Amino acid sequence: MECPINPAELQKLKVFINLCQLTPQLLNLPQLSFLKSFIESLGGVVPEGQPDLGGFGGDNADQEEQSRRAWAKAKASRKEEEGPKVAESDPESDLELDSEGCVEPDTEPDQPMGDASKEPTEEEFDQANDLRSQAASAYSEQKYDEAVKLFTDAIKLNPKSALYYAKRGQAYLKLQKPNACIRDCNRALEINPDSATAYKFRGRANRLLGHWEEAAKDLRQACKLDFDEEADEWLKEVTPNAKKIEQHKQKQERRKQEREFRDRQERVRKAQEARRKAAEEGPAGGAAGAAGAAGAAGAGGMPDFGGAGADLFDAFRDPEVSAAMSEIFENPMNISKYQNNPKIMNILMKFYSQTEKAGFWGGGCHYF
Repeated sequence: MECPINPAELQKLKVFINLCQLTPQLLNLPQLSFLKSFIESLGGVVPEGQPDLGGFGGDNADQEEQSRRAWAKAKASRKEEEGPKVAESDPESDLELDSEGCVEPDTEPDQPMGDASKEPTEEEFDQANDLRSQAASAYSEQKYDEAVKLFTDAIKLNPKSALYYAKRGQAYLKLQKPNACIRDCNRALEINPDSATAYKFRGRANRLLGHWEEAAKDLRQACKLDFDEEADEWLKEVTPNAKKIEQHKQKQERRKQEREFRDRQERVRKAQEARRKAAEEGPAGGAAGAAGAAGAAGAGGMPDFGGAGADLFDAFRDPEVSAAMSEIFENPMNISKYQNNPKIMNILMKFYSQTEKAGFWGGGCHYF
């Protein structure tokens, strides 16, 4: 879809925007109150004061410096109004979790993982199976270091067995090395994604590290694939902490959404208040005549939307419309993103049709 504004009109708009960047106080003119309200409804800030219209022909550097100072002052004022932002708390920072049984993470170098591309011969397969039996015997005798060594030898001969990695991970658990166990179980699951044993021991390792949600997920999957009483007991052990964290995250998300909603409401309120003040002050000042003359034949001022303006501002209160118009206001080419959205396009076309009727796009604005 092509931009609904022709290139000549777009060029005029660019000139006007550049003018506002140099002298943002222009937006405080009664004729531009509709545009100021629109900017403020999106969270923007317009510097206070009236523009120095007599200085448009002066030194550009001085104008840019004045503009920069005005924007800086406006931003500082906005920050003071907003106050200090409260940092988002860590999901577990203000929770009381039972950490009994947790251990410090092991930081030893990664264990040998064998050659994943190796295809064991029948003889190597038999040798590896014999080493696995020896490792199981060592484990039953609580010789966990020896069991790790024997499983490692078996893995070197047959790196295609998910069970070897999972069982070595079990031995690492007994040695209080949960990270090493997790590495072995990850490898086992790469070989066999349905290894209940790997899920079981990885879940236990996550529990020892205090990774409650990950532990619950792994242990739940282990029981789903192949129910095991020990895995079920471990799952019951981690579930209370995992639920606390999940509920806390949901609460944090609700608070975030509520805060964003209140912020949007406040921006809309300020924009409406600014529009109301502009409407009250307009007839009292001399500039009101200029505003009234904008719609007169040959006057060529800024647009007076009349009743349509109120409808447009009501539409901008819709968060979807506000977000879309914000993107389009920043870059007109973003219109293409909403070409299949009837609601946004109808409001956009209404906006442009009203400004065109008022003479803004017709070349009558004497600020160009």
